[in-house]
Amino acid sequence: MRDEQEFVEYVRARTPVLRRLAYRLCGQWAAADDLVQECLVALYRHWPKAVAAESVDAYVRTILVNAYLAERKRPWARRVQPAAEVRLPAVVPAGIEERIDVRAALARLTRGQRAVLVLRYWEDLDVAQTAAALGCSPGTVKSQTSYAMAALRRHLGGDGS
Repeated sequence: MRDEQEFVEYVRARTPVLRRLAYRLCGQWAAADDLVQECLVALYRHWPKAVAAESVDAYVRTILVNAYLAERKRPWARRVQPAAEVRLPAVVPAGIEERIDVRAALARLTRGQRAVLVLRYWEDLDVAQTAAALGCSPGTVKSQTSYAMAALRRHLGGDGS
């Protein structure tokens, strides 16, 4: 009973953060909500293991990222794609065009490249934390970050060097 109460409190406190991370990975709010739901179901099943981990947040982030990376492997994900949601305000704030360009370029990256950039630069994780979340070596994080940045530059019209 106490474990369940702790779980509910954790979920209430951290869902907004998980939802933002999921959106940064997916690029669509509906897909992000589905991803968070999948993550929380897995977290509930493994709650005792999660609270025993060094960092519950790191444990949950790993669940979320793994669910995101595994999503394309499911047959239904290849058949069902939600429509893009684009809602621009009547008055466009300064810098919105650049943000739209960056998000569009991120959407063109592979899932792994997008995940490494989101974790490193939006979530501000260091190389070791990113490696732990992705389940790979720090060297892989460094090389994938380099490849992803080069691809992002190409998609944004830079020289890619």
